[in-house]
Amino acid sequence: MKKFLVALCLMTPAMYAMADGQTDCDAAAGSYLTGTVNGKPTFADGKALQGVKLSHTHITVKADQDGRTYDVAMDNVYAADYHKNSTSIPKSLAAFAIGDKVEMCGQLYTSGYGIHWVHDNCNVTPDSAHPNGFVKKLLANGDEGANLEASEAYCYLWN
Repeated sequence: MKKFLVALCLMTPAMYAMADGQTDCDAAAGSYLTGTVNGKPTFADGKALQGVKLSHTHITVKADQDGRTYDVAMDNVYAADYHKNSTSIPKSLAAFAIGDKVEMCGQLYTSGYGIHWVHDNCNVTPDSAHPNGFVKKLLANGDEGANLEASEAYCYLWN
């Protein structure tokens, strides 16, 4: 019995760590995906809003949930290292490499396979059309990395 209790105590933190992303995403009113990056980051230019270009970085991810490849559209203005009106990918997002494990929370595309709105929602109450999303690398030890789409520097654009 003692061995069972010790084993249960050792497993409990790992079980909670595995559930954190899903639990956080459920609370954020988003759709949750995990998977492996299988396409390098690409830059997509965007229109300007109040003089700030709303560009995106795209990666493709093979999802653990269904084995499909999803396009992941990340808004560059939510990257902490975004430079206003830059025509290149922020370094934090350019660092995605083929084989990286990631977890994402956002809104699934209505056509095709993809996910967007994988960013902070600027303190608005989340709903399925406006989740409080995230993109995190999963570290080699299984821990979650930081949310790469958490900057609120440009939230004023939507106020």
